[in-house]
Amino acid sequence: MTKIPLHAPIFDSSERKALLDCINSGWVTNGRYINLFEDLIRKYTKSKYVLATSSGTSALHISLICAGVKKNDEVLVPTITFVATINVVLYVNAQPVFFDSDQYLNLDLENLQKFFVEETYYKDGFTYNKKTKKRIKAIIATHIFGNCINIQKLKKICFKKNIKIIEDAAESLGSFISIDKKLKHIGTTSLAGCLSFNGNKIITSGGGGAIMTNNYNLYKLGKYLINQAKENGTEFIHNEIGFNYRISNLHSSVGYCQLKKIDSILKKKRKIHQIYSSLIDKIDGLRILQNPPFSKSNNWLNILVIEDNKKYKKSIIMKNLLKHGIDTRPMWKLNHLQKPFLKFQSYNIKNAYVHFKNTICLPSSHNLKKENIQKIIEIIKN
Repeated sequence: MTKIPLHAPIFDSSERKALLDCINSGWVTNGRYINLFEDLIRKYTKSKYVLATSSGTSALHISLICAGVKKNDEVLVPTITFVATINVVLYVNAQPVFFDSDQYLNLDLENLQKFFVEETYYKDGFTYNKKTKKRIKAIIATHIFGNCINIQKLKKICFKKNIKIIEDAAESLGSFISIDKKLKHIGTTSLAGCLSFNGNKIITSGGGGAIMTNNYNLYKLGKYLINQAKENGTEFIHNEIGFNYRISNLHSSVGYCQLKKIDSILKKKRKIHQIYSSLIDKIDGLRILQNPPFSKSNNWLNILVIEDNKKYKKSIIMKNLLKHGIDTRPMWKLNHLQKPFLKFQSYNIKNAYVHFKNTICLPSSHNLKKENIQKIIEIIKN
């Protein structure tokens, strides 16, 4: 039986050649591929500054520090996101406040706006939570599965509140949003946007991430902090607490070769999404999650939405697919229900429960064939 993975990394001779080049040169930690990778990310996303890191999580962590988030500040977060988005808030000794999701699984901006009107007050240039009396310093906006939040609308909401926006674009390399009739890469129009190059992402470096920013001070401070806050490399002077968050030359060599193929990958991903959509749309009670109209998604994962719970059961669909060697994944457990986060505030969460109950992540590797998709759908129907 041929197995069909959820989202597998795909390599060719270019990655092997670059890795061998690193090994033969002896430059496996530092080296030229780091700059090449950062430059290529910068060129592709049109971000002014790019800082490659050891992971998407480390990129988010450093971005919060650079945004000035302090102990006991609050950071607004979606309940639907990978747990790393929440963990980094705790890393800086701040506290998360959880929010509901919209029809695209992203943070619900109507819900957010209502929170600001009903649950906050503005004093001395900052927004405070009426319930906790804590300062709300930042918001992490996750673009779920490559689908874009309406970042223009979010910026309008947050600007007058003096709340910094960090975009979690871990799943969204190759996703663009239309701003003033021009396509802008996700994560490039706020204070910072964070990418991930984990093994299951649209491209991979085997482990790595990046911060995109147009703010030179953030870039400069971030570069300092990820290099152990090294003041003097010769005399080993460190005047602040730093982190070992640099990406390696080995990882960068793989990421650089992968990113050079991004246009071809995205073309294949769009085709896969179109096939899934056209075939699933013929089945009453099921649909494929579509992209927001103001954006162009990278179609990282295709999400099956169950609209008829009497006819189709999530657990049965996933079980039957697994019997045939087909990997699927449920939505992440809602973060405001996770044990480490139960003590933190959540605001009016309703839609997220429905999404968790009724969605399944389907196989979406960019080498997935039409006959594979047809097989997947036939099993679902039966």
